[in-house]
Amino acid sequence: MLTFTHQTMTQITKVLQNHINTMQAKEIISFQILNPDIATSLYNGTRITCNDQEYIYRGYKSWMDLAHLLRCRMLTPKIADEHTVIMRYEKLDEDSSFHKNITDKEEKYGENSIFGKIHKNEEASFIYSYSQALKNVHLNKRVRILNLGVNSGDEFEVITSLVDNFEALELVGIDYCESAIDAAKKKFKDFANISLHVADINSLNALDLGKFDLIISIGTLQSSNLAFNKVLMSIVQNQLKKEGAIILGFPNCRWVDGEMLYGARVKNYAFSEMGLLYKDVIFAKKYLQQKKFRVTVTGKDYIFVTATSIRKD
Repeated sequence: MLTFTHQTMTQITKVLQNHINTMQAKEIISFQILNPDIATSLYNGTRITCNDQEYIYRGYKSWMDLAHLLRCRMLTPKIADEHTVIMRYEKLDEDSSFHKNITDKEEKYGENSIFGKIHKNEEASFIYSYSQALKNVHLNKRVRILNLGVNSGDEFEVITSLVDNFEALELVGIDYCESAIDAAKKKFKDFANISLHVADINSLNALDLGKFDLIISIGTLQSSNLAFNKVLMSIVQNQLKKEGAIILGFPNCRWVDGEMLYGARVKNYAFSEMGLLYKDVIFAKKYLQQKKFRVTVTGKDYIFVTATSIRKD
């Protein structure tokens, strides 16, 4: 078994990468390290001596980050002795990825797809940032709410738990995937104030939905079949009230074999490359500021652009 004591993180990463490159999906690699619980309030890199052996201290977060960077799942560590634990990484099955899901375009995001098994609301980094964005737009003041790319309705579920007067709201959801809308209709069948439609965002103006106090779109406007800049400008001009607010969520992650891995990826890159992500974020922020919105950019695995109108007229 591999044992790491005083080796640097650079050295450890290289050793583990070489081993993992030879492994099959779902294989497990084990290695012995200093127990991160041996001390608190220590920064990674602090040197500790135990039984005349020098160790470099690292917390569990560092080991979790390394697991994801090496395309692995961190399993529950096992106690080895009074000072060390056995860390275990399981190599992810890259073929079990939403991004490699081979199906027809309409059903890639359908109820029975890999995407349909993803529950963003159970990911701490997503739900915290999204809930904060809803608070920042003063959700209780927003009556008409439009969700573009509603899928099965995760974002609406959060709203039901955050407002006291939910029955007084009017929520409208749009998605081009029929099976996803069907799933959302089942989920919200007892809510008369939620309407859900199968439609193409490119033809949004033809639906004649009126204007909304809040527009939400999470991971949708960057779709390859949409011209992001053009669609965003159209939405702000035609569907958003002048005193309204908007929440845009940009995925900065990938979904692989049950794990949400940090970092956006683009074609022809074997590593995370976030240039396109930030290009869209910067455009959205600048455009909304020009239209007299107060704009914040927050989040981690999902980047949230949250904008509230500050117009006086």
